[in-house]
Amino acid sequence: MWSAFAREVEQVRTWDDAADVVVVGYGGAGVAAALAARESGAEVLAVDRYLGGGATALSGGIVYAGGGTWVQRAAGIDDDVDNMLAYLQAEVGDAVSASTLRRFCEGSAAMIDWLTEHGVPFQASVCPYKTSYPTDDYYLYFSGSEMSGRYRELAKPRQRGHRVHGPGVSGKALFGPLAESAARRGVRVRTGTRVTRLVVEDGRVTGVEAVTIDNAPVAVRRRFAALARLSAKPGVYHPGLRRAMETLLARIEHKHGLPVRIQARSGVVLTTGGFIANGEMVARHAPAYPWSQGLPLGSAGDDGSGITMALDIGAASGNMDAMSTWRFIAPPSALFGAIAVNASGRRMIDESRYGAALGAAIAASPGHRAWLLVDAELEAEARRQIGTQSVWFQRMQTERLLRIGRVGGDTVEEVAARAGIDGSALRETVDAHNRAVEHNRPDPLGKPDDIRRPLRTGPFALLDISFKARLTYPMPMLTLGGLLVDEDTGAVRAENGGVVAGLFAAGRAAVGVCANSYVSGLSLADCVFSGRRAGTHSAQPLLRR
Repeated sequence: MWSAFAREVEQVRTWDDAADVVVVGYGGAGVAAALAARESGAEVLAVDRYLGGGATALSGGIVYAGGGTWVQRAAGIDDDVDNMLAYLQAEVGDAVSASTLRRFCEGSAAMIDWLTEHGVPFQASVCPYKTSYPTDDYYLYFSGSEMSGRYRELAKPRQRGHRVHGPGVSGKALFGPLAESAARRGVRVRTGTRVTRLVVEDGRVTGVEAVTIDNAPVAVRRRFAALARLSAKPGVYHPGLRRAMETLLARIEHKHGLPVRIQARSGVVLTTGGFIANGEMVARHAPAYPWSQGLPLGSAGDDGSGITMALDIGAASGNMDAMSTWRFIAPPSALFGAIAVNASGRRMIDESRYGAALGAAIAASPGHRAWLLVDAELEAEARRQIGTQSVWFQRMQTERLLRIGRVGGDTVEEVAARAGIDGSALRETVDAHNRAVEHNRPDPLGKPDDIRRPLRTGPFALLDISFKARLTYPMPMLTLGGLLVDEDTGAVRAENGGVVAGLFAAGRAAVGVCANSYVSGLSLADCVFSGRRAGTHSAQPLLRR
């Protein structure tokens, strides 16, 4: 049902621009929403503070999909909806209702068809080893914990990480074709336009207020675009550079920006991303989390502004303390055979789990400290795999881990002493691990038999995988919570019941499929799933006229 609980009430006499559906934020969720609204017959205007693309264009371009996609079938991978659902039920828990998760799985193959129809390229080349991100030779892989022990018992492991086909990281190869398709279909886009407030009339969101430079001189807009590009990808790895670029961008907005009001005759869709770029907001919602040691993964637009604007008019939020921090130990895949230990010398997790699970275990460890124990044979095998299994940034990180982040010793006790770990406890951990392997006893943390191996050939090494702010071995992190939405329509829920009329949300601005836990590709898949849902339903008032 529709609700009239939005707090601010005003009557707007004049509008500077108008569309049936106004999409705020033009990344993966935004372009999916815009396309879906346009396919439903709506006139669509998308606005973006920067140049469009958002975190999607910066990402690896992984879409988590299964149930028998055309890519899986072409690769000879037999998957079905129930198998995909069984895995995701265990992975994401109660992030969304059981019916919504089933709908997500049931529509997964059709989602890949929809992306393909809009020009997004996929390829059915299966990665033969477990990795955090495949090289340019492979575009379908195990992107989550499907091969880990606990999950193997619940569902048949199937490759569902659909990497968009393209060299390097593939995020632009996902966003670009969708944006081109949207433009061909008549979606208008205003870049350099920062939305500052939602307009509410008689309890319904009817538009937005914004500051725009899209009418500024060409030279000014070119400078703005150049600074925005520097703030994007380089800014992910260099926070100081991003802050400097954001200061200059704000000056341009202040000097050349014009206030505008944009009417949304049918609905406003918030696809502004999460809030990982807003340190104060992260600290407020997750005060105990070591977020300052991670690498904020996203654009500067992931500042929580869309979420905050909705909260200001009475919207409800959820999972705002949910963070996902990734510690990847592979490639090389041999390192899955190592054991991860904390400062007490105790194992922490099934090391074959996805990197977000390992990141969560490290975050919960004393002092956020952790090491990966390898023996001589395992380290030698890992070094042999670096060249064939790694792309350039993975190679840089592994070399750093094996050279700078390494403490060596002839015995377990010696290496423990050099790392500042309890030697007797580490010895006990190693002996228990080796006995379980040698006697074919189940791993107490669930690591599959074909991945684990005894560690007994000195010299040994402890590789430092702790939480630390290290450019060459970063811990990427993002926020998972956001606005609560009606799971049938994507309408934003009100804090005192019902929904906020005229307001929708999708992607990381909203609670979605990956709001509890994350595996590679699940956020982009949810962006498309929730974006299409919000776009379609934001246009429905038009259909009822």
